[in-house]
Amino acid sequence: MLILQNISYTHPNKDLLFSDINLTVNAHQKIALIGNNGSGKSTLLRIIAQELKPSGGQVQVEAEPYYVPQVFGQFNQLTVAQALRIEPKLKALHEILEGNTSEENFHLLNDDWTVEDRCREALDSWQLHEVELCQPMETLSGGQKTKVFLAGISIHQPELVLLDEPSNHLDVAGRELLYNFVQSTKSTLLIVSHDRKLLNLLDTVCELSKHGIKVYGGNYDFFADQKQIESEVLGHDIQSKEKALRKAKEKERETLERQQKLDNRGKGKQEKAGVARIMMNTLRNNAENSSSRLKSVHAEKIGGISQELHELRAALPNIDKMKFGFDSSGLHKGKVLFSADNLNFSYGQKPLWRESLQLQITSGERIALKGLNGSGKTTLINLILGNLPAQTGNVFRAVNKAIYIDQDYSLLNDKLKVYEQAQQFNTTALQEHEIKIRLNRFLFTKEDWDKPCGTLSGGERMRLMLCCLTISSQSPDLIILDEPTNNLDIQNIEILTAAINEYQGTLLVVSHDTYFLEQIHIERTINL
Repeated sequence: MLILQNISYTHPNKDLLFSDINLTVNAHQKIALIGNNGSGKSTLLRIIAQELKPSGGQVQVEAEPYYVPQVFGQFNQLTVAQALRIEPKLKALHEILEGNTSEENFHLLNDDWTVEDRCREALDSWQLHEVELCQPMETLSGGQKTKVFLAGISIHQPELVLLDEPSNHLDVAGRELLYNFVQSTKSTLLIVSHDRKLLNLLDTVCELSKHGIKVYGGNYDFFADQKQIESEVLGHDIQSKEKALRKAKEKERETLERQQKLDNRGKGKQEKAGVARIMMNTLRNNAENSSSRLKSVHAEKIGGISQELHELRAALPNIDKMKFGFDSSGLHKGKVLFSADNLNFSYGQKPLWRESLQLQITSGERIALKGLNGSGKTTLINLILGNLPAQTGNVFRAVNKAIYIDQDYSLLNDKLKVYEQAQQFNTTALQEHEIKIRLNRFLFTKEDWDKPCGTLSGGERMRLMLCCLTISSQSPDLIILDEPTNNLDIQNIEILTAAINEYQGTLLVVSHDTYFLEQIHIERTINL
């Protein structure tokens, strides 16, 4: 079905993205392609889709791939029919029905007399009942654009389907449709995603890095178990190498001390025996040369072990290098932070919620906030934060400090540099070196401290946000996360998950990622 042989790709600026990519995909396989942000997953899909040429290697594809990209802005000037590449066939059908029975029209239609009905049926199956084939793509939401291209799979019936983050813009209902499709389709699938529920429906995981692809024969949970075993083995190797390094240094010290004692004893004997000065100098030089050789031998051994240890530590997953250390919010569990009685709000004449809200949030709770687009999630968040006044009903608010973190981490100031941004959260006069230690702890090395925040990736913005929260003198009473995993790869989602699970305060999360919600131990749901 698909064979990749020694594929490499180099950016126009000559930076190598990846090399030595070898992969065989058999018919009907369902494969997950995962890797850290920047590893080249989307680029590899585009190479397979024949939208990009590799810098080296060969791509053999038996069937024409059907490719659903992650970004759809390039289709905004097209209609739905044009984006799905079915407009010529539809046009030919209509012209034939109107009497234009040219050979060209019959050739374009290719006996596909039900094409219009199949298009309507496909759109309806993805809950696009109101979307017309002549409708401009720019009038659709991100989720609707994704569904349009997913509907195209039913229309074209491709043997090989390439999906790049297909669940990114889908709500819960849309994701369920996607999961059902993945389970039922006979097409060969190659999917890039950080949606772990989706990844668990696939039978093979391929991890992409700069140096190639590593294949794991199982779903994402199997992959995670294998990575955990690898991590534990790596941890043991590091401990063993640290022990060897301590022993080597101890051996070096003991050997040099013993040599020095022997040299001193020999020198004393020679002085008593009245050895000539010229001979004494010769003997001293020999002793120094001997000590120097010993030092060199031990230094070489220690250097070799240190280099091996450095390489092992570099292979540690990033999450194992971090230390979160959030302070407690200081509130006793169960204290009422927010309550509302008959709460409602309207932006015109019509109330936002059909039934006024009755709700209470207490300290230490972990709550998911769910609802369709337009159901008022953002409005409720602003009411909880005190950014909007309640128009009807009674509200009690006792939140001293709250942090609202959206999916773009826009709490960060894009004009500030990384170190300057961290300094903004330094409310307890930490010294410069202490802030830099915290930044290092979150994988921001010296080379990153002067980077503008506006140039950071989604994962880097998330890590800087977490770092800033640990620099702040006290954790907030309430953290509100709005679709926090949308722009993150799996590794960074795991980092975020670990940080949230260390946080002891109150959590309110808007997310369509059910796996993420399970991992952060959500206790109850507010449905709007």
